[in-house]
Amino acid sequence: MAKSPEEEHPKKAIGWAARDSSGVLSPFKFSRRASGEKDVTFKVLYCGICHTDLHTAKNDWGSSKYPLVPGHEIVGVVTEVGSKVQKFKVGDKVGVGCIVGSCGSCDNCSHNLENYCPKYILTYGGKYHDGTITYGGYSDFMVTEEGFVIRIPDNIPLDGAAPLLYAGITTYSPLRHYGLDKPGMHVGVVGLGGLGHVAVKFAKALGARVTVISTSPNKKDEAIKSLKADAFLVSREQDQMKTAMGTMDGIIDTVSAVHPLLPLIGLLKCDGKLVMVGLPEKPFELPITPLVLGRKIIAGSCIGGIKETQEMIDFAAEHNITSDIEVIPIDYLNTAMERLLKADVRYRFVIDVANTLKAA
Repeated sequence: MAKSPEEEHPKKAIGWAARDSSGVLSPFKFSRRASGEKDVTFKVLYCGICHTDLHTAKNDWGSSKYPLVPGHEIVGVVTEVGSKVQKFKVGDKVGVGCIVGSCGSCDNCSHNLENYCPKYILTYGGKYHDGTITYGGYSDFMVTEEGFVIRIPDNIPLDGAAPLLYAGITTYSPLRHYGLDKPGMHVGVVGLGGLGHVAVKFAKALGARVTVISTSPNKKDEAIKSLKADAFLVSREQDQMKTAMGTMDGIIDTVSAVHPLLPLIGLLKCDGKLVMVGLPEKPFELPITPLVLGRKIIAGSCIGGIKETQEMIDFAAEHNITSDIEVIPIDYLNTAMERLLKADVRYRFVIDVANTLKAA
């Protein structure tokens, strides 16, 4: 079958890429795959930086392909649509999260769970259907299949919305799926970083009583005064943890480093759920006895499907939920990565791509 004119020619792009496992990023010229009849092309305005970008740039998980253009919290404005695109038009505000493709035919895809498709295609460092390598949002524009593009409501600021396309859906999805979205429930949030702070916001908006659990006592004021959490526990303080034992319906654990699970399991009520959304480099020790004796559950959750991601961003707009961000120019990227490694950000870096990429 002959290609349409819009599919004939790849598009020249510019961005920032890591060339090797040093993780150092620098300007990079490359080609986007040619636009297809069902593709949406949009100018990138902002792109969030998350720990996944840091780990992947450094090949911490052993699967990185270089050169690598990170970024999967991407928002911008549509500049072109393919001839068969139905949901979007030029000028629409849109975003792209962690995946840009899937098989479309498996059981998971048929149930709007493209994120669990065995053949999902990552936004960067993946291989698209046509064999081209995918590049992320640290770049001037994106070309993405219509079915993996999210509409961003007009009443939500694009810079603060960008991190919701990963950090937001990663915490919203388990709250919904595991039934922790009922008013009056007691939900714990472990870790007050890029994921944790939006977990607090979503849980509060869903009507839950929220307790932040952290190793850092100095985060208490931020949790209570700024994020409106109801309570704060220092996980290293045994007396505090003991007092709260058996009080929580569920816990969203956002921490990627290996840490003890037994104290967290102890905080759960009977039938409570500890949901892991972080990705540690080493396996956890799993204490079975308290799970059996309390009919408790340790579960996992990974982002969300496209339908649920759209639901999340619409919910965020309705409840004025955005990520707390520090906007940076793109030539600050490597410094931002160093600071991210030290958790020196409240709570998400967002690159001002549109205003700083060309200047860099």
